[in-house]
Amino acid sequence: MTKRVINQVNPDKLMLSKWTAVAPSHKEKHFLVTRIIKDEAEVITHCVLEAVINHREIELDWRLLKDPSSWLFGWR
Repeated sequence: MTKRVINQVNPDKLMLSKWTAVAPSHKEKHFLVTRIIKDEAEVITHCVLEAVINHREIELDWRLLKDPSSWLFGWR
């Protein structure tokens, strides 16, 4: 049985981190975290990823970056 490794994501170092989509769509494979969204208690809830190829932005829960079946840390 294969052991599933979770991506280590430090929310304090999330800004400007680089990510690779495992299943790219619209040729968007490489992303950069360009914005952090916090709640009223200043807890990070979401981040905005910008596609390097066309600068389209997507907002997602930052915890989804921990899933290695969707995201890989760095550009690969």
